[in-house]
Amino acid sequence: MTNTKPLPTLLIIPTGIGCNVGGYAGDAIPAARLLASASECLITHPNVMNGGSLYWVDTCIQYVEGYSLNLFAAGEVFLKPVRQQKVGLLLDAGLEPDLKKRHLQVADGCVASLGLDIGPVITTERAIRINLTKGLSGSSWGNIEEPDVLLRGAEKLKQAGATAIAVVTRFPDDDDELETRLYRQGNGVDIIAGVEAVISHFLVKHLLIPCAHAPGLAPLPIDYELDPRTSGEEIGYTFLQSVLVGLSHAPDLICKSAMQTKSNTFSEVKTLLSNNDLGAVVVPQGALGGEAVLSCIERRIPLIIVSNQGVLNVSSTKMRLDCLGGDKNKNFLHAENYLEAAGLITALRYGINIKSLRRPIDCVKELND
Repeated sequence: MTNTKPLPTLLIIPTGIGCNVGGYAGDAIPAARLLASASECLITHPNVMNGGSLYWVDTCIQYVEGYSLNLFAAGEVFLKPVRQQKVGLLLDAGLEPDLKKRHLQVADGCVASLGLDIGPVITTERAIRINLTKGLSGSSWGNIEEPDVLLRGAEKLKQAGATAIAVVTRFPDDDDELETRLYRQGNGVDIIAGVEAVISHFLVKHLLIPCAHAPGLAPLPIDYELDPRTSGEEIGYTFLQSVLVGLSHAPDLICKSAMQTKSNTFSEVKTLLSNNDLGAVVVPQGALGGEAVLSCIERRIPLIIVSNQGVLNVSSTKMRLDCLGGDKNKNFLHAENYLEAAGLITALRYGINIKSLRRPIDCVKELND
C-alpha cells in the first residue's frame, strides 16, 4: 500500500543575494505553490512569500521567519500551526504622516476585506534609522541605529496581546540610484532585503514570536523597462499587505526547553512540526552555507540543490559534498529548476527510487565476502 502522507519540505531562498527565482518581489511564489502541492506541507520564509501588494494563501504552506527556520532546523523550536494570529503593527517614528497613514489604511483594508486580526498598533518613541550597505560577495546588508527603540516597541506589542508582529521602518529613498535601477530592471540585488532580515532576526531572537518586516519607502517614478519580477512592489503605496497576510497564519514557535519542562498529551505533541518530520530541504546551488541547510546536512535530510543563480558561491563543489561516496551521497540530489525539484519531492514522498527514473540504470550488485 502506497504511503501518501505529506512530506514536510523546507524551501529556502536566502534574502538579498539576487537569485533568479526568489530575488525579487514574490517571484518565488509559483515555485512555492508547486512544491507545496508536491509535498502537501511546505515550510518557507517571508522572502519567498512576500510579493509587495501581491500574496497567496495556501493551507499547505507554513510562513516562518528566517531566524526561526534556523532554530527549527536545529531542533531548538517546534512549529505549531494555528488558525489565526493577532498581528501587532509596529510603525517607525521616522515615517512621514502621509506614509504612516498609508500603512494604517493597509491594516484597515486587511481587516475589512480579508478578515485579519490586526492590532494593537504602536509607533516607536523615536526614529529607528536604517543604513544600507553591501557585503563583499555583493549581497545586500545593513544595520539598525536604534535597535533598543525597535525592541521596546515590539515588547509593548507582545505585552498588549499581539501573537505576531509586522514592522514597518522608514528606509532611505534611492540610497543607491544605480543599484535600484538595476534591480527594477532585473539585473541587480534587492539592496534593502539584507537589512530587512536583520530586523526580523533581531526581533524573533528576543521575542520568539512570528515577525516580518515591510520597508517604508516613497513611491518611485514609473519605469517603462520594469522587469515583471519586481512588479509586485510597483502597484501599491506600501509592501505591508503580503506581510500581514503571511503573519496572520504563521505557526507559533514552541521552544524545545519549554516542551521538556511541562507534561504534554500525545495529541498536543502530535500537532507540532519538528525537524524530525522533515523529508527534504530545497535550496539554491551557491547558497548552501546557511545555518538551516547545515543543520539538515548534519541530520542527513535529503538536500535538493536547485540551479538558481545568485551572487553567493557556496556550492556543493566548494563544500565537497559532491566528493562524498556511499549512502551519504544519496542524500544530495540536483535539480535544474523547481519543476524538477517538485518531481524529486514527489518521488521521495511516494517512495520511488530516483535511480529508476534516470537512464542508464545500473544493474543491482551482489554483495560478496
